[in-house]
Formats: sequence, structure tokens, C-alpha cells
Amino acid sequence: MDTTLDADVIVVGGGPTGLMLAGELRLGGAGVIVAEALEQPTGQSRALGFTTRALESFDQRGLVPRFGGLETSPMGHFGGIPFDYTVLEDADFGARGIPQSQTEAVLQEWARELGADIRRGLEFLALEQDADGVTVTVATPSGEQRRLRGAFLVGADGARSTVRRAAGIDFPGAAGSQLMHLADVAGSGVRPRPFGERLPGGLVQVFPMAEGVARIILSEYGASPDAHGGAPGFAEVAAAWQRVTGEDISAGEALWVSSFTDATRQAAHYRQGRVLLAGDAAHIHLPVGGQGMSTGVQDAVNLGWKLAATVRGTAPGDLLDTYHGERHPVGARLLANTRAQGMAIFGGEESQALRDLYAELLTLDEVQRHLAGAVSHIDIRYDLGEDAHPLAGRRLPPRTLTTGGGPVRTPELLHPALGVLLDLDGTPALRTAAAGWKDRVTSVTATPESPETFGKAAALLVRPDGYIAWAGDDPDTLTAALHRWFGSPDRP
Repeated sequence: MDTTLDADVIVVGGGPTGLMLAGELRLGGAGVIVAEALEQPTGQSRALGFTTRALESFDQRGLVPRFGGLETSPMGHFGGIPFDYTVLEDADFGARGIPQSQTEAVLQEWARELGADIRRGLEFLALEQDADGVTVTVATPSGEQRRLRGAFLVGADGARSTVRRAAGIDFPGAAGSQLMHLADVAGSGVRPRPFGERLPGGLVQVFPMAEGVARIILSEYGASPDAHGGAPGFAEVAAAWQRVTGEDISAGEALWVSSFTDATRQAAHYRQGRVLLAGDAAHIHLPVGGQGMSTGVQDAVNLGWKLAATVRGTAPGDLLDTYHGERHPVGARLLANTRAQGMAIFGGEESQALRDLYAELLTLDEVQRHLAGAVSHIDIRYDLGEDAHPLAGRRLPPRTLTTGGGPVRTPELLHPALGVLLDLDGTPALRTAAAGWKDRVTSVTATPESPETFGKAAALLVRPDGYIAWAGDDPDTLTAALHRWFGSPDRP
């Protein structure tokens, strides 16, 4: 077998997760081929926005201006009960009205600018893994089979991931209990119902989109998930809509029709040797709160710098294992919150007591802050050990700092996807300790707007994914953290 590498990493799947990962890998200095089965983007958009933390992730790479005028929504919901997410600092219900097709176009352009090799029309067939790499067999639209080899393979190929199956990674969880139809319809004449309307025959939601198009979502009580065998016809959806609402939308023009269930599953392992999973290939759930695509994007940001450092040979030996260790608990928590919401949103009269309880709890500010943090994803904290500083494992929030060169926003410091030593107290010994890692960690001396901004910490070590790896004032513990996350220094 030819062991020559075509790229450091082969990514199967050219959706938002795969494209974000491709950009992250290129920023980290790794070569990447993205193999996408579709010859052209479909233009379909199941996701219509992203969470606060996903927006922050885009901001960390300077991508926000490419989306045009983004609008965030202060009002969101949990289990269909609306509340104001801005009760929690920095939180909102995320950017809304951004079609997934636009997100994919932005990320594809960015990844290609960085040198990612994106190849469309390649369907994944099989993989062979050995001690030095992974050989992938793909098929072209004509049926011709080709082989690609990388040091690592990442499956970002969606809920029905063929990479996951080929790697033998279990996908345990719960089968769907609800069947839902989705359609983007022009000229339907239906009124907005963003938080849903419960009717005797089912639940309906309507989200206004651009140019007179409305996205309608329908769950008809009694519809069997076993009927989920692909996209239904619009006539089928219109008939179900009329049965539930009494409204006739059949004269509208359907731009896209699909169906889905509330199936909830998570890969048992996000890594199997040299094969890794990200996005829907690793976790599926009820699409509520715009969390699915956003979680996939964050999977990519967590994985990209670690995988790039591994193929460059600068990573500590167990760095890549922290991908599963950090992201699997995040995925599990995501599945729990979406299942809890689904029981309230799509349950019938038997779930009324649960809805009443949610409504009662959501009058409490503490509950609102907790749920806003969970759904916006800004309260994620990776477990960096019992002795870690309270800030360690948490995201670096977007704040304006004063530097010798003028004001700078913290996300700007992360545009190159390098680590950052943020010296907030002018401590030369800390910058000296980090000097051996200057190819991987940028030292910045800055003053925050208030000493309380970062809990009076003298300095922060921030990973390329925007999470704080260390905080304090001790050069020795800083040096240990640098070794832990960035490997050996170039010089002592």
C-alpha cells in the first residue's frame, strides 16, 4: 500500500463543521483535503442562525464582517417558554436569520483562502487505518474509485455518518418519538408563531424569513416516526397543516421540504485511533435553540488546533485525547437540554405539568441565567483539574483592552489561532517564562477596563480556541501550563 500522504488530514463532509475545521487546520499549519459528496451546495438551510458562543468563535477568527449585518435576539425560550437571555452578561439567543447556506459559503471561501483543498463530488466508501495514517476510498460521480491518504481522518459527514460506521464507533441513544415536517414556503400567508402554538391536533411554529418566505414546522400528534423515510412532498405537509390548524397553505410555493425526528444519540467515542468525529457525526438531537450547527462549529474549533499541533509534532502526547475529554461532556449536556425541551414542546396534555413547572421556574432570575448560559453555550467550562484557577477552562469573554498600540478587543488577539499570554499586570517574569513558546504563544501586555474584568488575575494563558488554560502570577505554574497545552519549548 502506498503510504505517501495526500494531506495531513482528510475531512469527510463539507458542511459548516467540516469547513470550519478545514480553516482551523490551515491556521494551525496542517494540510487538509475536504471530501464532500455533493457536487454543488444544495442551498437548503436547516439552521437559521447560531448561538452566542458560535458567534464568538467566528469573531475570534475575524469572520463576523463576512456575514453582513448580523442581528442577535435578546428573547429566546426554553421548552417553548419565552424569556430574555440578556439577563446573563454577554448572553443572547444568538444570531438569527442567517441561512445555513450563507454560513457554508462564508466558511468555504475562508477555508479556501487559507489553502484548504475542497473537493466536491467525492463520496466516502471505506477506510483502512494503520499505525501511520488512514487510507480513504472515495467514489467520483462517474463511479470511479480513488484512494486518499492522510495522517488523520475526521468524519464531519452528518447524522448518518458513514465514517462513524466504518470506524466501528457505537452511536447509542434514544430513537425518535416525534415526527416533524419542515418547509420553507413563499406566499403561505401564515402568521408568525416563533415560540410555537399548541393545538388539539399538534404543535406548529412559523418563522418569518426574507422576501415573504416563512419557515413552518409541524408536529402532528400521532404521526409515527417510522414514517420518516426521507423528504415528504409539499402536498403531504400542506394536508397535515390543514388538519392541525385549519389553514390552507397549498397555494404557497415550497422552496424546501424536509422531515426529522427527535432522535437523540451520541458517539461513544469521538476518537478511534486516527479517526475522529465532529458535528452531527458525533451527536444528534432535537433541533431546538439553534444549537446543533453551533456545537459542530465549536467541535471544530476545539479540535483544529490540537490536531494541527499533533501533525506538526509540537503537541504533548495526550493533547489530542483532550478533544473527546472536553467535547463529549458538552455534547451530553446538549442532548440533555434538548430532550428536556422536547418533552415540553412536543408533548401533549401529559406534558402540561412539565410546561407549567418550566413557566414557574423561569420567573426566577437564577434559573434564567442558568438556562441562558446552557443554550447560548457561553457557560461551558472544561475540566482542567481540581486545583485550577476559577477562570481556567472558561472562555475568554469579548472585552476591550488598552495596549501600547491602542485599544484592542480580546477576539482580535485570537485571529491567528495562536495561544495568547495576556499580561494584565506588567509582569516581566511571566513574559520571560513564555519566551520559549513564542512561535505558538503571543505575549500581549494590556490593561482591562476594570481590575474586576478578569477576577483580578495578573495574567491569563489563552488557548487558540479562546478558552483560558491558566490564570495567576506564578511563572512556574505558567511554565507547567505551557508544557501541558503547547508541548516543549523551542529553547529552554
